[in-house]
Amino acid sequence: MATCFSCCSDGNIAMWDLCNREMTRLLRGHTDGASCVDIAPDGNKLWTGSLDATVRCWDLREGRQLQQQDFNSQIFSLGYCPTSDWLAVGMESSSVEVLRVSGPDKYQLHLHESCVLSLKFAHSGKWFITTGKDNLLNAWRTPYGASIFQMSESSSVLSCDISVDDRFIVTRSGDKKATVYEVIL
Repeated sequence: MATCFSCCSDGNIAMWDLCNREMTRLLRGHTDGASCVDIAPDGNKLWTGSLDATVRCWDLREGRQLQQQDFNSQIFSLGYCPTSDWLAVGMESSSVEVLRVSGPDKYQLHLHESCVLSLKFAHSGKWFITTGKDNLLNAWRTPYGASIFQMSESSSVLSCDISVDDRFIVTRSGDKKATVYEVIL
């Protein structure tokens, strides 16, 4: 089954069967608009962030909430590390928090000057990127967040992605431009 998840303004997360073009499940729990999702590598858990300043983990087999993390700011972006138990969360407050899902370890990162609009882990899990309304693309080491590099674009960087081989980053900005970066580490 080809599955898609959509964030809803009422806080729900809709799960869709793309082959049959129908909604198969509605995950209810957030009290304000759902803003972002990421699925765990095993395909059994979904992480969701919301304007209600919470991140929730869902068991996709049973459709129930497993975990909730509370934050001091609205959640705009998140990513689950594909190789270890780290979750990175980008917030309206311009902070990025990286936390160990199964333990107390937590890192707070502060290089953005405005809200963190998107976040993506490299497929190797060794680093991740964040983009923001401040026109910046930041690359960070997993998990503690040492800065690897920073790029500035001409307007807000709305979204980002990383190629499967971790060699390229693509961004989309508010001035309707896509930028491709080659990663040389």
